[in-house]
Amino acid sequence: MGAPAKAMPYGKLVDDSLTSGGIYMSGSSDALATVTLRVNRFTPRPERDRPARSGSPFAKKSSPFGGASASARRRPRGKQWVQEYTLPVRREDTVLDCLLKIKRTVDPTLAFRYSCGHGMCGSDAVAINGTPTLLCTATVGDWAKPATPIPLADDEGFRHTGDAGDKRSADTTAPEGNSCEDNADAQSHELGIIELAPLPGFPVQRDLIADIDPMLDQIRKLKPYLQADGVLATTSEGKVDVFEYLQRPEQLAKYELLSNCIACGVCEGACPVYAGGDAFIGPAALISTSRFVNDSRDTATDERLDAIDTADGVAACQSVRACSRHCPRGIDVGEEMWQIVARVRER
Repeated sequence: MGAPAKAMPYGKLVDDSLTSGGIYMSGSSDALATVTLRVNRFTPRPERDRPARSGSPFAKKSSPFGGASASARRRPRGKQWVQEYTLPVRREDTVLDCLLKIKRTVDPTLAFRYSCGHGMCGSDAVAINGTPTLLCTATVGDWAKPATPIPLADDEGFRHTGDAGDKRSADTTAPEGNSCEDNADAQSHELGIIELAPLPGFPVQRDLIADIDPMLDQIRKLKPYLQADGVLATTSEGKVDVFEYLQRPEQLAKYELLSNCIACGVCEGACPVYAGGDAFIGPAALISTSRFVNDSRDTATDERLDAIDTADGVAACQSVRACSRHCPRGIDVGEEMWQIVARVRER
């Protein structure tokens, strides 16, 4: 076994096992490679107490859903920079594994959120290579992309994407901190770059941690719980009917998949309307409403449809269906959005 990893400051990690010859073998399933994580970092400024100002009577009114307004989701002020971390990994390692390794051995100031680590809680949603997804389900082998060199400009100021770019790629050497024996071997085991950024559409608290409270507030306002008529069912003998809410399999199937939503915010980060800052209740809240609208035991269907039949509700959905692309629970969010929009319009 190789010696333990040595931590170097500011994003460089060297593993002695890369040169030991015992673990770093071509074709081995557990062979180590290197990957570079390019992390968008953010440190907020300390808040200052400022006197409250009266708003202009001509200002745009806030959204009835509160946190969905663009002003409520404005990025806070602070220091922003991009930091790279190069470390040895295996292709099956998750991006969360990489961040934990950086946090524990390289840079303890790096901030990110996670809980279960198995794709069940949804707390570690970020943008990987610009795509909202979960850290714990994204593997290095699937998300690492080759480093694209910047094409050189000619005398007339135009950048060539052919010969010049290819020449630059060929001249690229191994990154600093790589312990491989020669550059050719280093290039063959360099997986590439993974770019990490906080979840789009939400205020950033620190580094990769986004404030998803606006989304949760919207879900709460739509009463995400079963609302029955309150009448206690009884049997012919006057006893309480324990099968009051018994359902048939086809009734359960209408909302069973929707109940798997973990409110991770991936669909909202992928939605160009919500992440773009427009007033929109968002797909997560509409999925929550659809779950109870399709529940045969719920008696508040009309009230729920009235609550989303607004300019900031279903009317703001542009049917792009980008919300369906990376749902970690396998929900076709775009199709469910279309179904609830059609039901509102058919009333």
